[in-house]
Amino acid sequence: MTDKAQFQFTLNGKEHTGEAEPRLLLVDYLRHEIGLTGSHVGCEHGVCGACTILMDGQAVRSCLMFAVQADGHDVRTVESLGTMDAMHPLQEAFREAHGLQCGFCTPGFLMTLVPYLEEHSNPSEDDIRHAISGNICRCTGYQHIVDAVLLAARKMNA
Repeated sequence: MTDKAQFQFTLNGKEHTGEAEPRLLLVDYLRHEIGLTGSHVGCEHGVCGACTILMDGQAVRSCLMFAVQADGHDVRTVESLGTMDAMHPLQEAFREAHGLQCGFCTPGFLMTLVPYLEEHSNPSEDDIRHAISGNICRCTGYQHIVDAVLLAARKMNA
């Protein structure tokens, strides 16, 4: 039997105290212990980007981190972006430009692109393709995703 470790972090703007076995992955903690299922488990090797969250404002793969490593950090999941009634401009742009199909990869793309767009307000198509190169979508040819990011950049600059 493994002893559980306690940890504290800010989760989507609220203080959170947790307890988990030291080997429990952060993505599994978020999904199974807290019920935030927006971060998806894809490859479990940090390659596909489906589990991307923000930690201290930076996009990270939650399948490559243990839950206890969140201790003392600010963690944001896709659930923090917006609601159906008040979407984040990036979410709106994905909807309007058809930047998603099955939706499995979409949370990872969104969480990768939020900090990117905060730092790059006027990206080119090539810049966007480079920014999303660590995220895999098996449904699209990426053009609609790129179009959505360009639209989001315009919305966010307006």
